[in-house]
Amino acid sequence: MSQHKPTELIDDIWISDGFDLHMPGRTGTYIINEEELAIIDTGPSLSVPYIKESIEFLGRDLTDVRYIIVTHVHLDHAGGAGLLIKDCPNAKVVVHPRGAKHLAHPERLIQGAKAVYGSQFDSFFAPVYPVDEDKIMTASHEETISLSKERTLTFLNTPGHANHHFSMVDSKSKGIFTGDTIGIQYYEGKRLGKEMYVPTTSPNHFDPDKMLESLSLLLSYKPTRIFFGHYGMTTHISEVKRQIESWIPIFMELGYEAYEKGEDHTFLATRIHRAVSNHYGIDHLTDDHLLHQIIQLDAHISAMGIIDYIRK
Repeated sequence: MSQHKPTELIDDIWISDGFDLHMPGRTGTYIINEEELAIIDTGPSLSVPYIKESIEFLGRDLTDVRYIIVTHVHLDHAGGAGLLIKDCPNAKVVVHPRGAKHLAHPERLIQGAKAVYGSQFDSFFAPVYPVDEDKIMTASHEETISLSKERTLTFLNTPGHANHHFSMVDSKSKGIFTGDTIGIQYYEGKRLGKEMYVPTTSPNHFDPDKMLESLSLLLSYKPTRIFFGHYGMTTHISEVKRQIESWIPIFMELGYEAYEKGEDHTFLATRIHRAVSNHYGIDHLTDDHLLHQIIQLDAHISAMGIIDYIRK
């Protein structure tokens, strides 16, 4: 098998495809190849071998890894942290203060993911190892980490998708690593010439107002690029703002309509999937097309979060 090769995006920032959910272009791990080597979002444990190969490709060693940063503790972003840290003796796992306990004791994360993914959980996420507490480092709002003389990461508290979510402003690229806070960039859509930015509203911390506030906070730093957890980089900041601000009220309107009719999240997921497909002009694609599969999955998860928010 050939070595997995990461792709350089800009200024020694590389992306490694983690093949989350066994899909290409689903979840990316960012590797910042600086003196203090940093990894942003491990993805699930199945992504860890690809991270290791990417580090080897860059001519670095796992002993060089200083920081394993997780934007939030959902398993598609942080599930592999416990596995990866075992082979990175000089690293700390950096997490939002509200997420630290879940890395050390991931039982609730596992339970929540099983409720969403059911019988597919093991294939997607197992194993999920805890991170030793002495390997966990928290970063609060506006704290910084220096990776070199030329590069500092500034952490920002960005709830809306999850209360244990932070984003990082990179001083060198002038970009921001946003995790899931301001949505998804559909890589498969990009390959089809479609610029698609859609919120991800998964349970059980989704809050539309906080999500919009986080978007405003991030844009106040005037980033030149955004690095999405799903998936990749864009420089089209104004378009991200336009689409996310447009979709959030649409998602909520669909959610309230479904709730008032007594429909469960499965009906809402179908409505979201249809709205997204029609808007971007991809409804002609076959049902088994990868883009439809990904949107259908995201619509299901987002519908669960919207209904959960409304019921609260």
